[in-house]
Amino acid sequence: MTILRRVPSLLAVLVVALVGVAVAPGAASAAARDGACDSGEFCYYYNSNQAGSISDFTDSLDDYGTTQPSCYEFKGAGAGKGLCVKNNAASVWNRTGKTVRVYFNSNFAGASQDFAAGAKGNLNATLKNNNASHELLSGPTGCSTDGTNSKLPTTILVYRVSLGRVDRVDFKTYVKNVLPNEWITSWPKASLEAGAMAVKSYGWYWALHSTRKTSGGQCYDVRDDTGDQVYRPSSAQASTSSAVDSTWSARLTRSGNILQAHYCATTTACGGWVDGDWLSQYGSRDLANAGNGYQTILRHYYRDVAIS
Repeated sequence: MTILRRVPSLLAVLVVALVGVAVAPGAASAAARDGACDSGEFCYYYNSNQAGSISDFTDSLDDYGTTQPSCYEFKGAGAGKGLCVKNNAASVWNRTGKTVRVYFNSNFAGASQDFAAGAKGNLNATLKNNNASHELLSGPTGCSTDGTNSKLPTTILVYRVSLGRVDRVDFKTYVKNVLPNEWITSWPKASLEAGAMAVKSYGWYWALHSTRKTSGGQCYDVRDDTGDQVYRPSSAQASTSSAVDSTWSARLTRSGNILQAHYCATTTACGGWVDGDWLSQYGSRDLANAGNGYQTILRHYYRDVAIS
């Protein structure tokens, strides 16, 4: 494959020499692993402060290899040239348009460090000379969300309390794996749809507003237990997922802002329910059994809301 790619380049040089046409510098080699840190590439450096030999990449890579001649090596001039890049890098320059995450382990696992688009930096004490894979990230990173009061977030930060970590979870996946743990899956469709709206609205609100952090300093939007909503991966059920799907395009707002929708189990009293901010789960079942749709159920409990 390498020989086939190089032949056109050689022919191009011969043609240029014959006709005297200038070639834009770097245009043909910008995407090649050539030991130069070109625009669009993520680059490792053998030494700190972007010094020493360079190893340049144009995409994510889950394993660099550990031995020559099969490993990805430092190719540029300077200290470290020819060495495998795995567990040998000290600094980076991210010239891609995305955040790049460097991992301690192969297959995008273990401790990690993020480098924003355009950033130069040294690998931290954990990852210096302990870099095994890197990933170009799409969507929000760090503590940020891409959601607004009119646009669903694509992800939500979930504090996995018993595991002591924070996971960034696809937002629809999150809602589908909360609803069956908060509502009875055999309840009428309208009750499940009202629940889907409440669960989504509660999570959406906190994705926009949370400033909470774990004891270790990691930001999160919601806990995975009864401190917020019970989230259990792979717990989605057909009836509750259908309710999520059928209401996914609807918003529950008050004065244009996503409602911080509270709910509780009892049919007679919820803390704050009289203020129009709480929905009764069993009450939603009873109203659904009486023939009411999910929008009527929501308006019965939440005061001055718009469903759009």
